Amino acid sequence: PMREAGLLLRNTSMGPVTCDISPDSRFDCALEKLLSQGECEARGCCYVPVASEAAGIWQPWCFFPPSYPSYRMENQTATETGYTARLVRDKATFFPDDIMTLQLDVLLETEGRLHFTLRDPANKRYEVPFDTPQTSGQVSSELYTVKFSAEPFGLIVQRESNGRVLLNTTVAPLFFADQFLQISTSLPSRFISGLGEHLTSLILDTNWTKVTLWNRDMAPTPSANLYGSHPFYLVIEEDGMAHGVFLLNSNAMDVVLQPSPALTWRTTGGILDFYIFLGPDPKSVVRQYLDVIGYPFMPPYWGLGFHLCRWGYSSTTVTRQVVQNMTKALFPLVGHWPLAGKLRDFTFNKAGFRDFPDMVRDFHQDGRKYIMIVDPGISSSGPPGSYKPYDDGLKRGVFILNATGKPLVGKVWPGPTVFPDFTNPETHQWWHDMVKDFHDQVPFDGMWIDMNEPSNFVAGSLDGCPSNKLENPPYLPGVLGGSLRAGTLCASSRQHLSSHYNLHSLYGLTEAIASHNALVRVRGKRPFVISRSTFASHGRYAGHWTGDVWSSWEQLYYSISEVLLFNMYGVPLAGADICGFVGDTSEELCVRWTQLGAFYPFMRNHNDHGNRVSLPSWDGTTLGPPLRGSMLMFLFSLPLKRWRWGGLAWRRFPTDPNTWSIDRQLMWGAALLVTPVLEAGKTDVSGYFPLGTWYDPMMGSIIHSKGQWVLLPAPLDTINIHIREGHILPLQEPALTTTASRKKGLTLVVAPASGGVARGDLFWDDGESLLTFEKGDYTKILFVAANVSLGDRGELVDGLLLQAVSVLGVPSPPQRVVVNGVPVSDFSYRTDTKARGGGVPCWEQFVITWS
Repeated sequence: PMREAGLLLRNTSMGPVTCDISPDSRFDCALEKLLSQGECEARGCCYVPVASEAAGIWQPWCFFPPSYPSYRMENQTATETGYTARLVRDKATFFPDDIMTLQLDVLLETEGRLHFTLRDPANKRYEVPFDTPQTSGQVSSELYTVKFSAEPFGLIVQRESNGRVLLNTTVAPLFFADQFLQISTSLPSRFISGLGEHLTSLILDTNWTKVTLWNRDMAPTPSANLYGSHPFYLVIEEDGMAHGVFLLNSNAMDVVLQPSPALTWRTTGGILDFYIFLGPDPKSVVRQYLDVIGYPFMPPYWGLGFHLCRWGYSSTTVTRQVVQNMTKALFPLVGHWPLAGKLRDFTFNKAGFRDFPDMVRDFHQDGRKYIMIVDPGISSSGPPGSYKPYDDGLKRGVFILNATGKPLVGKVWPGPTVFPDFTNPETHQWWHDMVKDFHDQVPFDGMWIDMNEPSNFVAGSLDGCPSNKLENPPYLPGVLGGSLRAGTLCASSRQHLSSHYNLHSLYGLTEAIASHNALVRVRGKRPFVISRSTFASHGRYAGHWTGDVWSSWEQLYYSISEVLLFNMYGVPLAGADICGFVGDTSEELCVRWTQLGAFYPFMRNHNDHGNRVSLPSWDGTTLGPPLRGSMLMFLFSLPLKRWRWGGLAWRRFPTDPNTWSIDRQLMWGAALLVTPVLEAGKTDVSGYFPLGTWYDPMMGSIIHSKGQWVLLPAPLDTINIHIREGHILPLQEPALTTTASRKKGLTLVVAPASGGVARGDLFWDDGESLLTFEKGDYTKILFVAANVSLGDRGELVDGLLLQAVSVLGVPSPPQRVVVNGVPVSDFSYRTDTKARGGGVPCWEQFVITWS
């Protein structure tokens, strides 16, 4: 099908301008400012006011006619891996510095992945420094066909199985100027998700929504550009098939969604570098995306435990007392994150934290961990020789420079600060040296990177920013603050690879890479890094928390979409600050948030200084961490080779449209459905159950669903979880630390499908060594239930005791239970459909039968 793709020729010679276009299908011609009728028509565009508008909904009055001049395609040639062609524009546009000739390369990389780029063939422009997968020649595919429109140029991608058009760039003109690139496409469905990071529902609104990507220090707020940039979207088509599109571009950009439905990308630099993922199901789309950006790192086992942090601990005495209080409350706690410095990286306050190194060692003795916070801003004040990170960094030339070639000075917590340039290889070595020096004093276990958008308390620098085209581009996306330098560095500041104008949204990623690699070298163990700022491929190196969320029910609800979407972006180790960071929480909100937080992949309670302490103030909040502790083995086993989390219901049920927009429930893998309470005063909650049987392991009830909503009881001490038929969950008795819990016995919970069949996995290694999968230093056990028997297959876990088995849905009391041919008497039967027994060594293969 690829080789037969030909030209889709059109005769679009300029004639009368056609302006009879539905408002929902108009593509905006007033891109950078509002235009009068005269200004609009001077651009060759249509000006037709919309007679009536819905409240708060904007629709373009000035829009492109179908005959608007664009590029035409010449010299299309087939290559070993796809096609190449030249695009030519005869007339300049209203943006300065048009690039009149472009190079088009279309690469048919795999049967499910198409890659095309548009570049300036005469001049090298900035491109994202990204390790992309290599191709090995022509790929034969049955998933898609590619067609071209010669004039005006357009690229059309269709699904081979049904002819559905997934991408069609002929719908609006292509722009490619020095600082403005625009390309549009139709969409086959309004079920579109992605384009993070924003405070949003799972499914984006296509009713004239503008999404801005430009990393920014901003407490999660609707319609604002937030901490990360992920220019990737996934569309679920009308029959449950799915495809995805990724624009590899790190410049400031807008993405405009409109009701036709259609989408327009507008970016301020770089090139147009697109990957199209053909699925054909949502799970395959995400896998194909991860094939390009890289698969997530596997965190240490302890990193999946419960963590506690608060901005405002004044001393080691206070910090130790908090840990003691948690222990008294029987509150499992693996990581404590006291902010012990003087607001300077790699330091600690010798007044209140004089015995800080000893406290961290005591944490280790008790099986707990300490995570160190770092900000990218390095204090530049104080006499020479007083602060090694600054003095050494200045000598080694690792800081971002201003337009005059001197280190750019901004302002963050400690006052005047400079900013490391993590695109410079020397900076990585300097960062490693600083990490090692501090680790030699305080043996910390992981790194928490904050303020790394990078955040700046002045606009650009203390000396201002020059007036040039980088600071004042002809098109400014809808960034918060009205300028690219608002809350961050001068766009024209200089880094090793390019200007900050091009590299800004990569800052958090490059710091995460440096921190990940430094921890590997310094500790020699699996690294643990949590970062606020992110970009595509971030999950290869670090996790993410969703920033300075408010203590509100609204933010509790939005946290589910945030965590689900970051899983889709390949950053599965994600979570929100439990109970909220900003403002006082309430007992009810904190209890419900802790229940939900037990099912964030990254679970941490963190709140602001001056706010009400949330843990362990209320008894109800102690329910979440033990529940989490019991689930750690299952969570750790979910990913196996490529660490990722289940998350999105439509990844498991793509043919059920009821699941497509669900963002008030979440799943762990394919087995566990979580239905939290997200509103005040509620003691019941409605949840959707896809077709099949679902078991409640807590209450023992069973739901035989035809694909329906079910009202569930949910008193304050309850979060509803259900196991899907056909699955076996490996669980473990919780303890106060993960070190202790790993020594506990294994419990299997069996949720049989019809015929009594169920399967489950256990992945087990030492929890912290590097490359255990690659080296084969792990154990994997497959558990299989068939009617009235349960057994294991595969390698075995030395020292791990199978202490209990719970089989759900057994219709009547067993008369006999046999383990490896030996009858046993220590089993019980409950009328809430649970049969239970156990005590089998996991270092021996076993078969359990009942009759």
